[in-house]
Amino acid sequence: MSEPITFTVYRGSPTGKITPSTTSRHLQHNEIHITATHSGICGTDEHFLHAGCVLGHEGIGTVTALGPGVTNHQVGDRVGFAYIRSVCGTCDNCTRGLDQYCRVKRAYGTHDFDVGSFAHGTVWDASCVFPILEALDSADAAPLMCAGATVWSCLTQNGMRVNDRVGVLGIGGLGHLAIKLASALGYQVVALSGSEKKREEARGFGAEEFHALSGVKEGDVRPLKHLLVCGSGSEDYTKLIPLMDTTGTIYHMAVSFDTTPVPTLPLLSKGVRIQGSFITSRNNLQELLEFAARKKIRPMVVKYPFGVEGIENAMQDLRDGKVRYRAVLVPQEERNGYK
Repeated sequence: MSEPITFTVYRGSPTGKITPSTTSRHLQHNEIHITATHSGICGTDEHFLHAGCVLGHEGIGTVTALGPGVTNHQVGDRVGFAYIRSVCGTCDNCTRGLDQYCRVKRAYGTHDFDVGSFAHGTVWDASCVFPILEALDSADAAPLMCAGATVWSCLTQNGMRVNDRVGVLGIGGLGHLAIKLASALGYQVVALSGSEKKREEARGFGAEEFHALSGVKEGDVRPLKHLLVCGSGSEDYTKLIPLMDTTGTIYHMAVSFDTTPVPTLPLLSKGVRIQGSFITSRNNLQELLEFAARKKIRPMVVKYPFGVEGIENAMQDLRDGKVRYRAVLVPQEERNGYK
């Protein structure tokens, strides 16, 4: 057996403090070692902050070692790694291209607390690692691995068509990417927010319309065929259902452990559906990376230095709503600030 690979990782802790540590791994069949250079920060990281696991699942880095049986990557490749760490490749979901639902998959925060993208290195299954095209900057590519992938899956896997009226509620880390991608796909994008303060930015991202929900009455907005709820995890559906077209669909994108009441009578009277949308499959994520490179889709990011202080500052800014719009950990030599 080859010598183990040792690398520095950053974990959450019971107190909520970020804790650096080292871990060592032997490369198993079809595993690769990645020297991580960039990592996006996701709201899901907050949910795992007290679990003691290595945080992060929006990683970009360089392949530095190959385990036995690896054929699809080479040392020196720039790659991305995301929420799903490995899949069986043989179950019904995998063979139907729905591998995000693989029955035996390993995902962020499960089975192995020693790997993640808040680290200077990681070990990942080579089948769940994605080549990053030269046209994508690493700091821009990182948020696509989860935030971009989540909204892309919803926008491309649910029968949306060119010229459909697609609403995006919440102009934040998920929402601004949803607007950019939906616009590039040819949908009529309607941005919805709690106030007027993001009107100009939403229009700049590609929204054809903007409405502040605080002033909207039923009938003010032409009905939406689809609505992505990208903001708070607990929305008031009594205010959202009247915005929908007959047989329209609301997709709940934000993660929350709160109970959200849903009024059933308005759903029945208009045939509106409320649907979950899980993070995308491997094929779909690769399509996103190629689409973003070709269409020059770039998230707005704030850069923080890779390390304990940078992680803690970024996560505090995320809690305080100060990140516009995605936080990305970068090497110390990269300039901090807006991208």
